[in-house]
Amino acid sequence: MRADGRTERIDAARDRAERGGGARDRPERVDVVRDRPERGDAARNRVAVLRATERLLAEGGGDHVSIDRVAALAGVGKGTVFRRFGSRAGLLQALLEERSKDLREAVTGGPPPLGPGAPARDRLLAFLDGLGAIAEGNAILLAAHEQACAEDKYDDPSYRSWHGHLSDLVAEARPDLDAGFVAHALLAVFDGALIRHVTPPEDPRRFTRSVRSLALALLGDGAAGGR
Repeated sequence: MRADGRTERIDAARDRAERGGGARDRPERVDVVRDRPERGDAARNRVAVLRATERLLAEGGGDHVSIDRVAALAGVGKGTVFRRFGSRAGLLQALLEERSKDLREAVTGGPPPLGPGAPARDRLLAFLDGLGAIAEGNAILLAAHEQACAEDKYDDPSYRSWHGHLSDLVAEARPDLDAGFVAHALLAVFDGALIRHVTPPEDPRRFTRSVRSLALALLGDGAAGGR
């Protein structure tokens, strides 16, 4: 989830250009609102915008996604996109949250081992398996999202949620380790470019298997802590 300084400047310039103003005029990225009921037209517009974003990602990758192109393809005004998603980063965040919705629901209320009731070690491995499957199927989206939120990656809602869950599980399974650091270390490999690089067509689950092996190596045999 990295981007160099040039990429960050390009992304910032894109947001400013699309709004037609300077940096002080650009809205800050806002968290996606999921719980507030939407009017019928607002819900339809949201779906249209997300599907347009998907199509642009498939056609040309993250660099092909701009507020102008998304709005035109979705048949809505740029203002509608900005009001609903806040920025290009917020738009990509919303799409990533949509793709990970099933995993979030399974973690909070599903059966074990993803959901409550299983040992922390088993839940952690199941969560990484689920997150790996999402990453393998959405590497282009993940890379675009990483680029868009590079300046505040650790404040990104998706990242905070994933890190918090992993930290809790590591702390329970291995209280002798620095749980926050281990969680950051595990999430660091969820890099869109890396996933595409190490995932050949003939072995689409290589990344997830390797992440599981890494987690087992970091956790050790568990003798120093809980299960």
